[in-house]
Amino acid sequence: MSLVICAAATLSVVATTQFGPIREHRVSGPLSLPRTAWGDPDLQGVWSSTLASDVPFERPAEMGTRTALNDEEFDKLLEIIRRNEEADRFKTDTNKDGRLSAPDNWRERGGPTRQTSLIVDPPNGRLPPLTADGERRARRWRDAAEHPNGPEDMNPYDRCITRGVFGSALPNIYNSASRILQTPELVVIYHEMIHETRVIPLDGRPHLTDNIRLYMGDARGRWEGLSLVIETRNFNGMTGSYGRNGNGNPTSTALKLVERYTRTSADTIDYEVTVDDPRTYTAPWRVAFPLTLEPNYTIYEYDCHESNYAMENLLRSARALDGADQGGR
Repeated sequence: MSLVICAAATLSVVATTQFGPIREHRVSGPLSLPRTAWGDPDLQGVWSSTLASDVPFERPAEMGTRTALNDEEFDKLLEIIRRNEEADRFKTDTNKDGRLSAPDNWRERGGPTRQTSLIVDPPNGRLPPLTADGERRARRWRDAAEHPNGPEDMNPYDRCITRGVFGSALPNIYNSASRILQTPELVVIYHEMIHETRVIPLDGRPHLTDNIRLYMGDARGRWEGLSLVIETRNFNGMTGSYGRNGNGNPTSTALKLVERYTRTSADTIDYEVTVDDPRTYTAPWRVAFPLTLEPNYTIYEYDCHESNYAMENLLRSARALDGADQGGR
């Protein structure tokens, strides 16, 4: 009984800075989980989402509402991963259709898990239907990217600008780490790929006015028990971050994200994000997956522009197609 009481104890801490006390923070929850000096749950460190790198974004339709693989399916997945890892040792950096990309042996694998999809709500694990406006913008986005007239037609990720908040958070095949830093007044989340840095106030200040819109939006954070809750709005609608790696249907300026970071053990954070974009989707939807602490992981500088030959080559190819369509004239 005493262990249960201890695990459910409450701390009363006055958070202080060099300028003096700023607030009293009462924190309930397991005292075995790390805490900052001022009493907040300690989320600091380098965290990776590679545990979920083999989880499909949408659940296969035949799985219905099942959220976890059964033993047979999980064993099959393990065997597929084993064979892929063995084959990766002998692969070159050329895809079957002749395109060049990062070789498969660059892939970072940290799992797998039994999770059947990153999308956990709706219960079928699949995206809700697009609105009419969402379909129109998605079609225009795809058409422009397939035959660009200029750099502005390309995805912001292809241009080394951003993957957006959602695209930065999702597990990728590599560079899926984030570093979290905390003070009593701020949380800073640094995403490895595209080196996005989000500075999130915790002091209750209001959001920016609607006429200020950003690629990564305007974030405000708060603590709800053991969970860091981040609400982000004021997006500029110029990212295609409804998919892995910043690829997917384009967002709109109506987008609002609500993220939750909940540390559940010494080396695990449960991450989830609710997407509410009424201009793009007919209903909100939610994604969830685990983050694992990686104390030996090194985040290197992400040099994207320095080796971004894709922009020049894609535009050159589009001009070559233009010439072919005009009979080579």
